[in-house]
Amino acid sequence: MEFKDYYEILGVQPDADDKAIKGAYRKLARKYHPDVSSAEDAEDKFKAVSEAYHVLKDPEKRAEYDQLRRYRQSGGGQAGPRDWQGFRQEGFGQGGGEAHFDDAGAFSDFFESIFGGGGGFGHRAGPRAGRDLEVEMPLFLEDTVADTRKQIRVGERTLNVTVPAGTGDNERIRLKGQGAPGADGGPAGDLYLRVRLVPHPLFDVEGHDLIVTVPVAPWEAVLGAKVSVPTLTGRINLTVPADSQNGRRLRIKGKGLTGKRHTGDLYAVLKVVMPEHQDERSRDLWRQLADQADFDPRADWEKRA
Repeated sequence: MEFKDYYEILGVQPDADDKAIKGAYRKLARKYHPDVSSAEDAEDKFKAVSEAYHVLKDPEKRAEYDQLRRYRQSGGGQAGPRDWQGFRQEGFGQGGGEAHFDDAGAFSDFFESIFGGGGGFGHRAGPRAGRDLEVEMPLFLEDTVADTRKQIRVGERTLNVTVPAGTGDNERIRLKGQGAPGADGGPAGDLYLRVRLVPHPLFDVEGHDLIVTVPVAPWEAVLGAKVSVPTLTGRINLTVPADSQNGRRLRIKGKGLTGKRHTGDLYAVLKVVMPEHQDERSRDLWRQLADQADFDPRADWEKRA
């Protein structure tokens, strides 16, 4: 069994922090998502990226994976089933953790060899119902605003699924009778689609609220301005009040995520940005402001020192 280097898949170093891992996943998930990528191997790459992030974002799974990775680098072989058994016998990797994904093909055999729940099944006479299956279904934030029709592949099948408006991260959608087939005339199990919201390049999610960082020039923060701000349903004009401080949050009501009971808000966080390059005339104006302004930004800071 081929060893999967999850750090290499995400393009990060083994000592990368959570922020770097999340940032790399955001970029690659958006790039390879089958709904937007035309590459033939986009679906496989998206699954690989999702699997890598699923492990590295979880402290327990990451620690166990790191143990296996070090074991392999120290001469533990190619991380096949026998190597993994040896790894267990040496006392490593006992944290475990059951992955609730089975033969629907959500994760690779390599992942299942480490984190899979395993377990045998007894035999009994008469019809037996098929097992319920669960797979992850990626969903863009934009797809939560209204009912969305999606296609999802499960094994050799392609299913058409309606995702209701307001479906949130980690929610499940049940497809009755679409799970594993039953035995001896028993009914098929159900298929559960576990929704995973794809990280957005602009918006962060806090419950049903969205957070977007809005760059503003220093003079816009001082004098006030109207700036164009993106939302999930299009751009709007936002009024930046005069004398706004860096980091100020402006609430835009009802422009967050749609929920089953209420819709969240969008918070625009102002980020004052200085020009990267300034000509001599601009510098003269800044000098005049420095000479004439009666302002000490460190006055309170000095008092606390």
